[in-house]
Amino acid sequence: MASKKYFLVMALIVFVQAVSFAQTSTTDWGWNWKDSSKIPVQRIPQYNEFLNNQYPYPAKPRDQWELGINLGHALIVGSVPVGTASSSGNFSRGAYNGGFVFGGSLRKSLGHVFSLRATVDYSSVHIPYYINPTAGVIKTTLDNNNTLAFSIDALASLNTSSYYRGNPKGNFYVLGGYSLVSSSVTKTFNGQNQNFPNISVNNAISGSVSGNKLTALYHALDAGVGYAFKVSDRVNIGIEEKALLPLPGLQSLQGVVAGNLNNWINYATARVNINLGDNTKRVQPLWWINPNNFVYSELNSPKHMKMPKVVLPDADGDGVTDQFDLEPNTPAGAPVDSHGRAKDTDGDGVPDYRDKEPLTPLNCFPVNNDGVGHCPEPACCKELRDKISNLTLAPAVSCSISNLPSIQFKNGAKLSKEAEKLLAAAAVQLKANPTCKVKLIGYGASSKAAQQLSWERVSAIEKYLVEKQGIAENRFIFTYGQEGSANTVDLQGTTEDGPNTVPAPHPNLKGK
Repeated sequence: MASKKYFLVMALIVFVQAVSFAQTSTTDWGWNWKDSSKIPVQRIPQYNEFLNNQYPYPAKPRDQWELGINLGHALIVGSVPVGTASSSGNFSRGAYNGGFVFGGSLRKSLGHVFSLRATVDYSSVHIPYYINPTAGVIKTTLDNNNTLAFSIDALASLNTSSYYRGNPKGNFYVLGGYSLVSSSVTKTFNGQNQNFPNISVNNAISGSVSGNKLTALYHALDAGVGYAFKVSDRVNIGIEEKALLPLPGLQSLQGVVAGNLNNWINYATARVNINLGDNTKRVQPLWWINPNNFVYSELNSPKHMKMPKVVLPDADGDGVTDQFDLEPNTPAGAPVDSHGRAKDTDGDGVPDYRDKEPLTPLNCFPVNNDGVGHCPEPACCKELRDKISNLTLAPAVSCSISNLPSIQFKNGAKLSKEAEKLLAAAAVQLKANPTCKVKLIGYGASSKAAQQLSWERVSAIEKYLVEKQGIAENRFIFTYGQEGSANTVDLQGTTEDGPNTVPAPHPNLKGK
């Protein structure tokens, strides 16, 4: 009968375990890793480092305890095999050898796989024997074993971690540990109390034999397997098979010694387990949470990983990525539209970055290569020009100054001490040659910003010679934005006429 029970229990375990591995329950992590209310105070530093990507591992959350209640069948296996006589022919155990067991437990996780459980079990087992059945005289001896066992067990959950599903619905586990067992055996014969035979309890922590009662307190090792199925996040049900082996070799559990087999206790129980604790501050017991969930959730939908900043190629540096740039080779600093094309504000066909007249009126079109239009000469100006051409020209004025300096700038339009010395020497020559004018030639035609800077540098030189050296302002010819070295302004003696002041070309770019 016992063998049939074991077979049915094992068959049930195999079946429910197959169902468990087939489960593909939740795919979430089991809790919100941003929820600091579930992190114990001592792990808050790790939690903060993890949030700030200074530590790769999340902090372990507080989890619930599990309270278990069990009820089932108890069996004592020992000296006298079931249904056979002893070697002396005096004893034979009956067909029924069993009783009941019930108890309670408290379990706490150490991690997602290992946990500890404290269990208290009470069992009562009836053990019938027949005396001299071969003589035709059947007299019955009945031993009754009452046992109280306190166990501390380590449990290992075998299917919590998985790379192919989320949190398990079923939990298959093995257990092993230590038990402290208190056992009391009473003996009756045909309904009457009967004294025990000579049974030793020397291997127990403590024990005694008095008349028909044997008591013993002893150590035991225990081991077992179990399966639990989660009904909800709070409740699960299960079955468990557990054996307690007394140490060292105690033979008194059945109240009889025959042969050299040690006595041991077997429990086959059904369990109801309830998670304890506030679920707003604690997660489920960790053996119900797959530790790989967080990694796979992040790979599927990153919410915590430090993702590298996306850098899109922009070959010409105009702020429009090459993928959308319709003019991918505009010069550096050239203003462009949202499609990367160089702007042409007046629509004259010359882009703004090289247009010397960026707002040419339509009536002055077409323009030259510099974007300067060809407006018709006003009638008043034509008459004046004709009159001037008819006048007797004054003798040509010559200028003998030929060695005026070139002024170099490093940054901006501020004159260096060396530049001021050169300009002071040039002023001496200009005062000695009052018929000479000075052409100030500034360079920098590559962009609007370069043209504005060229204008500022020419203005700085003219202002110094006028205000510091006393040279008349009408002796200067203002020229800027020419092709050449952008950091240079040349001074050139001349008798030509030209403007001594010119409006800033791009005042919005002043100082840039």
